[in-house]
Amino acid sequence: MLIIGIAGGTGSGKSTVVKKILESVPQNDVAILPQDSYYRDNSDKPLEERLEMNFDHPDSIEWSLLVHHLKELKSGKSIEQPIYSYLTCTRADETIPVKPCKVVIVEGILVLSSPELRKMLDLKVFVDADADDRLIRVINRDIIERGRSVNKVMERYEKTVKPMHLQFIEPSKRFADIIVPQGGNNHIAIDILTRFILNCISTVKNTL
Repeated sequence: MLIIGIAGGTGSGKSTVVKKILESVPQNDVAILPQDSYYRDNSDKPLEERLEMNFDHPDSIEWSLLVHHLKELKSGKSIEQPIYSYLTCTRADETIPVKPCKVVIVEGILVLSSPELRKMLDLKVFVDADADDRLIRVINRDIIERGRSVNKVMERYEKTVKPMHLQFIEPSKRFADIIVPQGGNNHIAIDILTRFILNCISTVKNTL
């Protein structure tokens, strides 16, 4: 099993890169584990406190569970991937069953910041984008998908997103094997990644 980590700042285009890769590879051969699914459950805290949480700090992620799930998949066992809600900042009772497959992509802003997770990655990718472009995407996403006001988005950006990016996310770029500038607009880099994955899938099939 090939495990690929795709990291990058909020709004850098990570999801777009993953989406375009999936459009060109056999769906049954690739599984996606979003880092966001592994945010710690905070149902024991009041809603007001949950809404003010720093989701851009490594401590907000339950890395041990994510690593455990990767190990289970690698050993041929299925897992139950958590479902996290940004509206309530808690985990749902439901989970998503994920079966072992030839390629697993772990995607999220902090994926390369965890030493334990990095040890499990066969390929480490960092999706890069200008700060202005990322901010525009963050504003659009948080307003449309997460029901936040422009003022709330800007306040969060200045208070947590920007400083956490500089402290944890940007420095993790040095661990990357491949850096993808311009995010989802870099068709050449996405094509290279896709061909690499297809080659690995083909290699695995030929050894079966």
